[in-house]
Formats: sequence, structure tokens, C-alpha cells
Amino acid sequence: MGVVYYANYLVWFEVGRAEWLRVRGHTYRGLEAEGIGLPVVEAACQYHVPGRYDDELEVRTEGRLLSAARVRFNYEVVRVADAVVLATGHTVHAVLNNQTGRPCRLPVEIRTLFQ
Repeated sequence: MGVVYYANYLVWFEVGRAEWLRVRGHTYRGLEAEGIGLPVVEAACQYHVPGRYDDELEVRTEGRLLSAARVRFNYEVVRVADAVVLATGHTVHAVLNNQTGRPCRLPVEIRTLFQ
């Protein structure tokens, strides 16, 4: 059909999240090394215009602190050639202690990234 498979947008959201953290001096691997996990507890995607194979895309990502133990990322997937927004969406993440699997607070230095 020549259009991007719908689930790829969720993969691109993940790439956007990882890059959002990296630009701010942190990584998912670093959080995990500190014993912090950020599992997705909610995901949504609204498809506006179909992406086509070989489109160059930009994933615009914004992070928000919902509470000390929950964060939300908002996304826009934009086609670079004409700045058309192909999809928008969000993910919500619980903050978990990787050892216990229980909710915990984000470390203060990470929490400040979201404010």
C-alpha cells in the first residue's frame, strides 16, 4: 500500500523519548543503572495523514511530570519535506524501582527535567 504501518508510530515515540532524555544529558540505560524503570502504562496515537515509505520524519517530543512517580510524553510525528503533522500522541509512564517492581519517586535531578 505504500503507507507506513500504524504500529511504527509507537516505535518512533520510543525513539523520541530516548532522544529527549539524551539531549538533556540522561539515558534510559542510565536510569536503569540507577534502578529506575519507566514502563508505559498508557499509549495513544491519532493518525492525521498517512506517512509514505521513504518520508523523512521528525519526532517532536515534550515531557511532563504528572507526579513524582508518573510522567507523560507528548509527540508529534512531522514530515520534514512539508512540515505536515502525520500523527500526534502520548504515553504515560509509571516510575518503578527495578529491584522491587514497586512505584517510586523519580530522582530529583531527573524530576527537574520535566518542569
